[in-house]
Amino acid sequence: MEERELTARVKLGDEAAERALYDAHVDRVYWVAYRMSGRHDLAQDFTQDVFIRAFDRIADYRGDAPFGAWLHTITMSVVLNGLRKVKRFDQREAVLEEAGMVTSSTREAEPDLKERLAQAIDALPEGCRVTFLMHDVEGFTHEEIGAAMGTTAGTSKAQLSRARAKLRIALADFAGDWIQ
Repeated sequence: MEERELTARVKLGDEAAERALYDAHVDRVYWVAYRMSGRHDLAQDFTQDVFIRAFDRIADYRGDAPFGAWLHTITMSVVLNGLRKVKRFDQREAVLEEAGMVTSSTREAEPDLKERLAQAIDALPEGCRVTFLMHDVEGFTHEEIGAAMGTTAGTSKAQLSRARAKLRIALADFAGDWIQ
């Protein structure tokens, strides 16, 4: 059966057509995900995510390009986003021995530091606040932030610098013994 007919049947809810499209493309999607991630477990997860997204959005497929090309676009998006998540997670993951050293510190933060920090972040101008949270908290790059906010990477860098400066001023009274 031709892919055009299969996609039309999938749009109507035909599970057999969905399985046929899956079988026809699963190997190629898996190998793209594997080549990009270098890990079997991630490639399997990404492959599953690709087909979930593709079949959820099958109504968006217009048939202008081959189904495989449309699926490849989804594959690249899923894999790149997945690798960013893995990278952020891996950067935050600490070695168990190092974690013990962190908790053995005798210095303790002021009880209301967390509250004051939240207030200081909330008081930032919107662009600075969003940039600070996306970059320093969520781990996005300046290019990603610029694209998400419709600005340039340079604007993102400038807003992050302003946000950090304003936070240093707002929390200066907490610095005291913490500055070495």
